[in-house]
Amino acid sequence: MSTAALFTPTKLGAIALRNRVVMAPLTRSRADTEGVPSRHAAQYYSERAEGAGLVICEATQVSFAAQGYCRTPGAHTGEQMAAWSRIVDAAHDAGGKIVLQIWHVGRITHALNRAAGTEAVAPSAVQAAGMMYTDQQGLQPHDVPRALTVSEIAGIAQDFSDTAQRAIDVGFDGVEVHSANGYLLNQFLSTNANLRTDDYGGSIENRMRMPLQVVKAVSDRVGADRTGVRISPGHTFNDIVEADMPALYARYIKALDGLGLAYLHVMRPFANATDADPVTMARSLFRGPVIACGGYSSETGAALIASGGAEAIAFGRMFISNPDLALRLRTGAGLTEPNQATFYTPGPAGYIDYPALEGV
Repeated sequence: MSTAALFTPTKLGAIALRNRVVMAPLTRSRADTEGVPSRHAAQYYSERAEGAGLVICEATQVSFAAQGYCRTPGAHTGEQMAAWSRIVDAAHDAGGKIVLQIWHVGRITHALNRAAGTEAVAPSAVQAAGMMYTDQQGLQPHDVPRALTVSEIAGIAQDFSDTAQRAIDVGFDGVEVHSANGYLLNQFLSTNANLRTDDYGGSIENRMRMPLQVVKAVSDRVGADRTGVRISPGHTFNDIVEADMPALYARYIKALDGLGLAYLHVMRPFANATDADPVTMARSLFRGPVIACGGYSSETGAALIASGGAEAIAFGRMFISNPDLALRLRTGAGLTEPNQATFYTPGPAGYIDYPALEGV
């Protein structure tokens, strides 16, 4: 099966791509305790930007209070932004395009992973099931969150907007708002994490209000044509339940479509899949570019593009262990399998030590 469709140029809003191979955002936990990206990150991202049409950087918190996992980067202090500026310059020097995914984890957090004096917050005071890793005490239960006030919701939207502006100011080609995978925006959309009875809870329209408020604040600030949004309909990751998923996303995607965004990034569920394919659903409702993610090969991804089902395909784990993944997909070269034991460990091992092809 031909993979040629993957290697044609396209545009996502204002962002022109030389090909349709996208590096998905991948948490790597290499930042320091102040959220400053690793000194190795410029090499990591530039090597992958050299061949990819677009690199979407790892999820990056919009404030110290927005952090959930250990060693994830932020984009809200001068030192953090200086590091990101070096990363962006390196990616651009490699000929690539790069956007920053921005997030707030909401209830998926533990105090040992956040700055002192910050609280776990969420739509409602509902603890997420499961455990999360801390460097100090290993696996721990998620914190019990405090329900956000209406004024705090507005403040978080402002945090997203300010972070987006900082990203554009240091040269990112755009930003991606994380509205997926059980984090704060997705928690507002859900039927188990959001038990509010005010204008931000209950009906689908009310549950969409906070995510749309955030996306609009970002797109108004930096331009809709430089703003993408990631969604994950049907995912149950991080203890998320969307009891009315088809109806919810029919409304939410149509609302996002009305904003004229650069793209919609749709992640398919790997397990607990619903009958409806979220990429197919998104394509029918969203008139702008779609990035499809979730278990695609070069062949199935190219076929989806050729059929008009998406404009680009995001690849995740294989970009960890194949810095030249786009070249390998184009030439049919073998792929190096990633070492899961080093996905989230600090230091260069499993980060910048995977070799590229030689003599190609």
